[in-house]
Amino acid sequence: MRPNNRSLKIRSKKFIRDVIIHTPVIKMTFLLIALWMLFSAGIFFGEYGIEGTSITSYGMALYWGISAFSTVGIADMPINGISLLIGAIWIILGPLLFFGAIVTTVTAYFLRPLQRPSKQIIDTIEYNLEQLDDLSIEELELLKETTDSLIEHVEHLKAARAEKI
Repeated sequence: MRPNNRSLKIRSKKFIRDVIIHTPVIKMTFLLIALWMLFSAGIFFGEYGIEGTSITSYGMALYWGISAFSTVGIADMPINGISLLIGAIWIILGPLLFFGAIVTTVTAYFLRPLQRPSKQIIDTIEYNLEQLDDLSIEELELLKETTDSLIEHVEHLKAARAEKI
């Protein structure tokens, strides 16, 4: 594999890991799925046994929930009053949660470095270490000097803290 493809693959994996770990995307996805199933169950039980309803199974209610959520338009509408109320709440809440999840994920991802600058420094160092094979001798020498000064700085901080104790 060429270094550029390898580098892209590493960066892609790191990006996905960062999104999963540092943003609410997983929690929001599970919440959205749980609410979809819950509201669909409400629609199904609200329509259960009603004459003339087109929602006759839980599968049809799940389909209705996706149709309503995605705002494509709903051919099979509930006819019972409680089902209409549950459906109306889902039509408002579902897309709100979905688009809210997208906005919070993107915002959390891009604001993360501002919240933890030390983590950003560590991430930058990790990224640069992944690129060692692509560096020239001069760049490696500069990296060595930088690392040595970082070690000296850490030792100085440790000594200063030891003196305070």
